[in-house]
Amino acid sequence: MREDEFAVQMRVIVRDFKGSLPVVRRILRVISGLAVVIALLLAGPVWMLATERVEGHDHWSTADRTSVGLAPSPAEAPEAMVHVYAARAWGWRGAFGVHTWIATREAGAEAWRMHHVLSWRRPSLVSQSTTTPDRAWYGSEPVLLADYRGEAAAAMIGAVETAVAVYPAPSAYRAWPGPNSNTFTAWLVREVDGLEATLPVTAVGKDYLLDGPLAQAPGGLGFTASLGGLLGLTLGRDEGLELNLLGLSLGIDPRRPALKLPGIGRLGMAQDIKGRGKG
Repeated sequence: MREDEFAVQMRVIVRDFKGSLPVVRRILRVISGLAVVIALLLAGPVWMLATERVEGHDHWSTADRTSVGLAPSPAEAPEAMVHVYAARAWGWRGAFGVHTWIATREAGAEAWRMHHVLSWRRPSLVSQSTTTPDRAWYGSEPVLLADYRGEAAAAMIGAVETAVAVYPAPSAYRAWPGPNSNTFTAWLVREVDGLEATLPVTAVGKDYLLDGPLAQAPGGLGFTASLGGLLGLTLGRDEGLELNLLGLSLGIDPRRPALKLPGIGRLGMAQDIKGRGKG
């Protein structure tokens, strides 16, 4: 190749490279922005792990599973009851979020019916009888999200059983972005008339919608829009505003002022327990 031809080709390459620089810069800005977003989303879970605020150091079989006293005995409260619970997941998953479940008890009955989706050995929807639906979830103390009693609860129990029987993903479990235990609880709450529960921002998978990209917010008045549980928005009376980015959520609750952060959860006023005062 002659020197003049080589020089021409080099000038062309340099010209094309300079022309592509704006595009390269835009791509780098997008990549940098995504890296910042991912770092911010993971900051909470990393902090939870670094400060050892999740259970999982010992073997799961030795973890605490005792009742924490949230579910009254039939002698204390003989009426029908419907409870929704949440507790930090076991192991590394607990740095990201909680496991949720629902429990029902007929009026005068000794035992509760507890419904949730598990991933032990193989994914499955489990419905079991228990006298302690409020047991610690392998070392993590549960919190009560909904507490319906009396006539209101009695009217829901049959509908809960019916909804459990037709849950569309009984053998599916993916920790991220869903479907998982929180997908099941959110779906069930939406299916049962009168049942509301404001699931925590750490309920990873609650925004994985099984019946289309738009659904009612579990807290009642509001909506959730979601694309495969990876990108979404919830706007509701009790949820406030929540953004789902890459399966992790953050938000703000102006009604009961609080900041909601991935992994960490709610910082501010405590969330209302739905159903209290109804019965």
